[in-house]
Amino acid sequence: MRARDIMTADPVTVPPDTPLEAVAALMAERNISGLPVLDPDGRLVGLVTDGDLMRRLSAKEDKPASFFAALLGANADQAMAYARAHGRRVRDVMSTDLATVAEDATVEEVAHILETKRIRRVPVVREGKLVGVVSRADLLRAVMAPVGSGAEEEASDPRIRRGIYAAMREQPWISTRFVFPMVKDGVVTFHGFLGAQQAMTALRVLAEGVPGVREVRFDTAPPPSLMVGVP
Repeated sequence: MRARDIMTADPVTVPPDTPLEAVAALMAERNISGLPVLDPDGRLVGLVTDGDLMRRLSAKEDKPASFFAALLGANADQAMAYARAHGRRVRDVMSTDLATVAEDATVEEVAHILETKRIRRVPVVREGKLVGVVSRADLLRAVMAPVGSGAEEEASDPRIRRGIYAAMREQPWISTRFVFPMVKDGVVTFHGFLGAQQAMTALRVLAEGVPGVREVRFDTAPPPSLMVGVP
């Protein structure tokens, strides 16, 4: 499997002169934590993340460099921190030293970059231009729903599991924080913490409503006395 198979092919992007207030609002509204920055020709010039915005706030608490630290060159770092703390545009806070991959990079190569660089996403580029982004979430989805070479359709068990998760998230009486399904050959087994028999009945009904489910089982434990919010 390659980066092209799992990447988000049309990611939200911003130009370098975008005000940071607009970026913060966009991240909050779209529930995303990082945005590629493109120049007018569509070339990738940086990446702005929620971490960059947080560093902008925290930099205001930095103390001035001491006399001896300044002699050793720490004033250059202080200047950069000042620009990040007081800048008003994306170009002032974005990261420019980026790790990127090509479309034909394997998922193993992408995972290695994310892990060694300790980053949450990597841009996919073609001749310097952005064609997509691969995030940790994209890799996790690839692990949960592998697509073999030449396969015409997705395996049914991962599809069933995603369908159950989607249905659970729509219900106020159950939380995927405490209960999670596993699917094998169409048989759904719920694991985690679950107390009320009514919740088990409702979960069984919910799972049976997902196409492809053949049987529903429970391998759950009663919640600890101090655990709040478990049905």
